[in-house]
Amino acid sequence: MSGPDPRETLTAIGDTDGRTVYYDEDRGTYHTWCDEGDYEPVSTALLMTVSSVLGVEPDDLEALSECVEPDALNALFVHWRGDEPRIGDGSVSFTFSQCAVTVRSDGEIVIDPTRRHVAPTGG
Repeated sequence: MSGPDPRETLTAIGDTDGRTVYYDEDRGTYHTWCDEGDYEPVSTALLMTVSSVLGVEPDDLEALSECVEPDALNALFVHWRGDEPRIGDGSVSFTFSQCAVTVRSDGEIVIDPTRRHVAPTGG
């Protein structure tokens, strides 16, 4: 990886399930990284991080399956389990619990809660 680690430019604000959650003041986004050597499905990491960012219990969030198929998401990012090599660079973006979420192939999860309350347009 070339250049500085992105975590060096972010502010660590807390910890959820052993993962540090960072805040990007410039963008108003929250970030966490899942280590390739640790087994944790991306769906679990995502659920716990969004719960932490919003300050609610995981059970109070909408069902992840309403936004994305959790098994398919886990299959896309199976390399986080450490038993599959990482292939390619990519990401998946969707809305979950009214937050814009991006999951990147390098293990980064980005949460943008500023897009939580989008006002309806029209009349």
